[in-house]
Amino acid sequence: MYNETFDFYDRTTLKSYNLDESMRYQLNMLSTLDVFTLKHCENVAVLTCRLCQRLHCTKSFTEYCTICAYLHDIGKLFIPSNILQKPGKLTDEEYEVMKTHTTLGYNMCMADLKLRPYAAGTLYHHEALNGSGYPNGLTKKDIPYEGQIIRVADEYDAIVSKRQYKTHIGISDTLKILIENAQNGKNNPLIVRKLCKVVIEDIEYEIFLTQSYVGNLAEEIKRLKQVEKYEHAMNKAKSKNNKDYYFEGMKVLLRAGETPENYRSFIEQYEEAYKNKKAAIENLYNEIKIIKKLKV
Repeated sequence: MYNETFDFYDRTTLKSYNLDESMRYQLNMLSTLDVFTLKHCENVAVLTCRLCQRLHCTKSFTEYCTICAYLHDIGKLFIPSNILQKPGKLTDEEYEVMKTHTTLGYNMCMADLKLRPYAAGTLYHHEALNGSGYPNGLTKKDIPYEGQIIRVADEYDAIVSKRQYKTHIGISDTLKILIENAQNGKNNPLIVRKLCKVVIEDIEYEIFLTQSYVGNLAEEIKRLKQVEKYEHAMNKAKSKNNKDYYFEGMKVLLRAGETPENYRSFIEQYEEAYKNKKAAIENLYNEIKIIKKLKV
């Protein structure tokens, strides 16, 4: 049973992965060619790692699978930029060229002794269990487990990136696509179920961060409301000493950029942000409810 934790970005972990100068050079080549693809590879690697943990994989397999995921799109180094970075839909001919990144990446890894152990990620991440994938149209019995895991992570991140989610609100629509692909035989249902668990974890963490921000906003509003009270008291005060006392109290509570003349605008901004973030938290909780009801 898997009971070890592991952080892909931990320095000791990176060292254990043998990401030496040669390997880093290969990945840096990918970065200089297409930053978006590198970011995608990083996302898929992290998600693959978390899926392996949820699947109770051993630490050694998790490490292996994570590197495979990080390298899975390295074949895109050889795809012409006018196709790789095309903003619109690819033509049928362009799509056929794009599909070659799997075999190109595989050949690249097999030609390099340091990359060869991780060639599976490049070759199998677009294969589907029902035989409808590429490059070889393999079926479940011939697709290694790492390929099945990376496929789910890759598909999820590709959709999320394309839709440019700024929050997990609406992310259930992405999961529905992966669930549909599990139901029609393309994706491994168990892996997709674990993905739903990972996404729920992410949403809960976003809720935690948002709640912390809401708490900070509440404190800021409370502080400026106190400024407002001092101003009211100052306006009602009869003596100059009392007016000066309340005015000094206002100044003590005001922060950089805030003045007795403009602090009300900050109150309005904070209250609007508070309202929006509270609504966002409610929507995120609703998103969790939707995901928990999804059937894989």
